Amino acid sequence: MPGLPPGAQHRRPEQHQDRARGRGDPLRGVPPDPRPDAGVRPVSGVAGGRGGSSPHRGGASRKLVVEADGGSRGNPGPAGYGALVRDALTGEVLAEVAESIGHATNNVAEYRGLIAGLAAAAGIDPAARVEVRMDSKLVVEQMSGRWKIKHPDMVPLALQARELAAGLGAVSYGWIPRNRNAHADRLANEAMDAAARGEHWVRRTEEEPGEPEPPPAPASSTPSSSTPLTTVLLRHGETPLSVEKRFAGTTDAPLTERGRAQARAAALALKGRGLDAIVTSPLARCRDTAAEVAAATGLDVRVEDGLREAAFGEWEGLTFAEAGERWPGELKAWLASPDAAPPGGESFAHAARRVRTALDKLKVRYRERTVLVVSHVTPIKLLVADALGAPLPALYRMHLDVGSLSSIDWYADGPATLRAFNDVHHLET
Repeated sequence: MPGLPPGAQHRRPEQHQDRARGRGDPLRGVPPDPRPDAGVRPVSGVAGGRGGSSPHRGGASRKLVVEADGGSRGNPGPAGYGALVRDALTGEVLAEVAESIGHATNNVAEYRGLIAGLAAAAGIDPAARVEVRMDSKLVVEQMSGRWKIKHPDMVPLALQARELAAGLGAVSYGWIPRNRNAHADRLANEAMDAAARGEHWVRRTEEEPGEPEPPPAPASSTPSSSTPLTTVLLRHGETPLSVEKRFAGTTDAPLTERGRAQARAAALALKGRGLDAIVTSPLARCRDTAAEVAAATGLDVRVEDGLREAAFGEWEGLTFAEAGERWPGELKAWLASPDAAPPGGESFAHAARRVRTALDKLKVRYRERTVLVVSHVTPIKLLVADALGAPLPALYRMHLDVGSLSSIDWYADGPATLRAFNDVHHLET
């Protein structure tokens, strides 16, 4: 991120101001350092760890890179983290760890990922110099000592991370864009997906350790020869909160009478569209909109949690002006960056991850079919931005009406195609 200062060094001999105890003593209220546990999956034989010999000549300390991430599907909601340790010289992945942590916020999950990554690094070489890379500016700035830690849930986690860092040779923290943190993000999502199935995360054994991911195929304007998955995107009908232009994320607002009429109009327009399936957000305003289309088409409705609206936290139910009056700095930051979240809410960047996961599920389940997706303004804009290859700030330049229809073709062997956006002709009759 432009303007982000470089990570501060935390070297082993230094003592932090708020650490009155010795390094080996447990901190009050903080669980003892678990060190690597059963959740850590070694990826290859590691030289230079405990009981091994260092591959570096001349007694030079080994340098490791920790990449960590965490996420919450709801913020708070089902949460998990992922972390990995690389050899800084070769890029080889030495260990991976991921875990579902139950109901938690994004920030808690991010910190848990950091703690797990530092513990895994300590298990490889407790004298190593470690560079931590994360896409959470909050964690990077707080652990570097530039931002204060005010939230009570963060304080014990930060102390545990600092205790782990003090036991290593040296630790520095640096911010990276989320597309460079894709490996840790994947691990976190795998852990949350496994928990949703009632399972524990297990590392993918088919992947070769340290093998770099192939670069994404360049976008092409050449039409695909395959049959696409077509997603018809329907924003739910009007609600009392949308009439008053209030933030409505996880708030389960019902449809107004006009909203129900909009849903029936959409159902009439879609009746002859040749839909194969209907998938909806779990929130009532979308389920009720989807029910009108289901009644007109005879299709069943499937609920997909990843299609829910972004969580607006403390701003839920407020107007834009009311949020700006109470949280002027936070609102300004939210408008300036998709990585910024409302107080207690979810950033567009985190929402984009779960919406992309939901899209991947649709591609697998409904390959080459036409699916109605009933969702909200943010998920639909995120899908449009994804199809166009547009950056997340493009969301601020889109307008989407309640009851509107959009359409995207997703090709398996070519680019996605946006066929319609914010179509409201069916509402004008």
